[in-house]
Amino acid sequence: MSIPRTPPPRGATVIEAEVPFHDVDSLHIVWHGHYFKYFEVARTELFARHGVDGRDMLEIGYRLVISHTECRHVSPLGYRDRYRVSAWFEGEPDHRIVVLYEIWNLSTDKRAARARTDLVTTDPHGTMLLVTPSILQQRIRSAPAPSERT
Repeated sequence: MSIPRTPPPRGATVIEAEVPFHDVDSLHIVWHGHYFKYFEVARTELFARHGVDGRDMLEIGYRLVISHTECRHVSPLGYRDRYRVSAWFEGEPDHRIVVLYEIWNLSTDKRAARARTDLVTTDPHGTMLLVTPSILQQRIRSAPAPSERT
């Protein structure tokens, strides 16, 4: 598994924010673990656009759990830097759902990080399913409404 170097596709989910003081270390750069928090915010928005958000999953009776994460840090984010996180689906969601990310530092105009998370589906009791249920595959493959594109 690796993180493709391709830029975010048109239609990727995008969020923007500013680095808060409580996310930086004594060197005033973002602690590496907080990047996953930023990815999570973008992934939650991406999933909501496709009808596979947490509430949606509870209603249809499945859960999604992270099976793999990977991050390449390129340039640090610092205190009060403005940043943009893009998130999008990669590949076919047949056996796992792959989400790719890019964090772009808007204050320095440099890429800060690239990442991926792989998710698998479980039943309500936590038993992993070897195939992503068709209802989830359909929702992930469907494009969000034009008014929902960022």
